[in-house]
Amino acid sequence: MPIACSLFPIPDSRFPIPDSLLPIPDSRFPKTQEFIPHKNNHYMLKKPFKLEKLKIRVYKDGKRTGKGQDSFEVMFNPESYSLQYENVYQTKQGINTRGREAKYTLSKPRNLSLKLILDDTGVADYGGFGFAGASLVGNLLGTRDVYKQVDRFLKLTTFMDGKIHEPKYLKIEWGDLIFDCRLVSVNVKYTLFNRSGQPIRAELDPVFKGDIEDSKRIKLENKSSPDLTHARTIKAGDKLPVMAQEVYGDSAYYIQLARANNVNNFRKLKTELSNYRQ
Repeated sequence: MPIACSLFPIPDSRFPIPDSLLPIPDSRFPKTQEFIPHKNNHYMLKKPFKLEKLKIRVYKDGKRTGKGQDSFEVMFNPESYSLQYENVYQTKQGINTRGREAKYTLSKPRNLSLKLILDDTGVADYGGFGFAGASLVGNLLGTRDVYKQVDRFLKLTTFMDGKIHEPKYLKIEWGDLIFDCRLVSVNVKYTLFNRSGQPIRAELDPVFKGDIEDSKRIKLENKSSPDLTHARTIKAGDKLPVMAQEVYGDSAYYIQLARANNVNNFRKLKTELSNYRQ
């Protein structure tokens, strides 16, 4: 005859629960110490502490105002995430040379990588503790369609939106992390299946690229003299290519200098205009 087993014993005055089986008090989580009866003679937390879940907000434009059109809240917070920073330097090198000075060109947007788990085993119903007992086995038949969860994630983050003709703009929020981004790639791996062959767990490895609206980018870069804007007194014989080389390290910027100062003949600068913006 089958015997039902429970991970948490049923309260019985004849058989008091040993202290070793009681939850350990923790002042950080005062509301996690009370259990109530659940179906199939199992116990669950009465007032489990509320974790702040990682959320991906979805927007139709780069301004990202408000809470967004939609959002995707993860089932389990990632164990970790990584941010990649990268600077680009000029790599052209002359013939018969052993090296060259590394001249800064630009800084690429940050990349955020993390792992997300979509689960249909029933573990999430028990606060992630896995105390599901026989109920967990029963849920192996699958009640949440993992395929649908994956498809929703892809629709919100990856697929082109017909109204804006491109994938949506995203904002990732979790604790102190607030990351404006677009999804670059995602690898979907199905790792657990029920008896019918339907996936009941999937692992997602998305990579997001930082995306900053131009107005925000300019404020963040805070470019000013001596980094970008300069004033120079023009002397006889001065040439814009030489000035561009001296200030920016590349004579090719003389075209931008000429355009910014309305100069038609960059070989003959007007000395009566004492200051040129650079």
